[in-house]
Amino acid sequence: MAERAALRIFASQALLSSGWAADVAISATPDGAIAAIEAGATRQPGDTVTAGPVLPPLANLHSHAFQRAMAGLAEVAGHGDDSFWTWRDTMYRMVGALSPDDVEVIATRLYIDMLKCGYGRVGEFHYLHHDPSGAPYADRTEMSGRILAAATASGIGMTLLPVFYAHANFGGAAPTDGQRRFIHGVEEFLSLMEALRPQVAASGATLGYAFHSLRAATPDEMRAILAIAPGEGPIHIHVAEQQAEVDASLAWSGRRPLAWLMEEMPVDARWCLIHATHANDEEVRRMAASGAVVGLCPATEASLGDGIFPATAYRSLAGRFGIGSDSHVSTSPSEELRLLEYGQRLRDERRVRLVNGPGRSNGRDLFEVALAGGAQALGQVTSGLQVGASADLVVLDGTDPFIATATGDTILDRWLFALGDRAVRDVMVAGRWQITDRHHRLDASIDDKFRGVLARLL
Repeated sequence: MAERAALRIFASQALLSSGWAADVAISATPDGAIAAIEAGATRQPGDTVTAGPVLPPLANLHSHAFQRAMAGLAEVAGHGDDSFWTWRDTMYRMVGALSPDDVEVIATRLYIDMLKCGYGRVGEFHYLHHDPSGAPYADRTEMSGRILAAATASGIGMTLLPVFYAHANFGGAAPTDGQRRFIHGVEEFLSLMEALRPQVAASGATLGYAFHSLRAATPDEMRAILAIAPGEGPIHIHVAEQQAEVDASLAWSGRRPLAWLMEEMPVDARWCLIHATHANDEEVRRMAASGAVVGLCPATEASLGDGIFPATAYRSLAGRFGIGSDSHVSTSPSEELRLLEYGQRLRDERRVRLVNGPGRSNGRDLFEVALAGGAQALGQVTSGLQVGASADLVVLDGTDPFIATATGDTILDRWLFALGDRAVRDVMVAGRWQITDRHHRLDASIDDKFRGVLARLL
């Protein structure tokens, strides 16, 4: 493969880590890192001139890629008590039919869609490990390798989070047939992690790991994995997503799931607490003080009827959060942030909730908190447009009248609250353009493959 040349990008407006700047030159090294940034620069021959304002892309910190194939297929009413648990039954039925080839196609198409909406990195919370009978593949890394291949093909940044999943409910309950493709013992899971380490490094991805939930892992299993697994990389867990989970945790331990987790596990800045929807005041305080990131997935949480996270209280304590698309009923960061803010407004019957003080832009504050939280949750040391970070950027469409007439924070407010995905024009990851004028190089071929997978599944 021919060595890449250095690249210099010129933007009339860019949101740097220090704030908005005009006439910005961003130089990227051949290996895809930002080498220099100059504000108030003069355009030079050979510059790549962007077609609109430049922003850093957000990280999607929570993804179950295979679930994209069932988007829209769980919207038929049952007997009046539809919930996460009835949706899960539909998901279990679909998951039994997926081959490794299917998963790679679904994930590749999904990751391209994410890029087109303005994400630059994804955290894949990956628990689909085994064949349809529940037996390991001859290569135990088969399914994880398909996720890595999809990330490479699409060009999105990847943090792979293999998931430990052993039980159906609190107290070590035996798994159900619908969960058979997910299940590991502790030793098997640690062997998977060891086998994946060189593959992940070779693909340029980041490796972390996850516990599916307190329902799916016993305290002894969690402690055994924490004692042996690597001391670096993020740790993710679903927690307190539904009221039924809270009730089951109280019956099991006498404590709510978040209270149990904060008291029994070493939760710190490495941890990402996915959903945390049902948090009381004390749990909100402890989460914020821990330095952990809360992973919010508002479109999925709304789709499943989970509830509304107490984000205003959490942010008043400087709590950290990022956003994810989880089941992928949406692949749009603008929609996730807008739903997050609007959920707080609907509950409180007030406007402009998640801001850091009077006169602040709602869009700017939402964007910057999610940017920092997503980077932390996915194990990225540097993020945003700054020297040393990956050369990742989003170009908004400067020909759109809303963007063309906006400057500074108004650009973010219009993108997030008025325009959505249509504002995203070009996306670069690690110094390579993955989306140009809303197109990806694999659009035609991946659409044909994806159509074939859906036709067979349906």
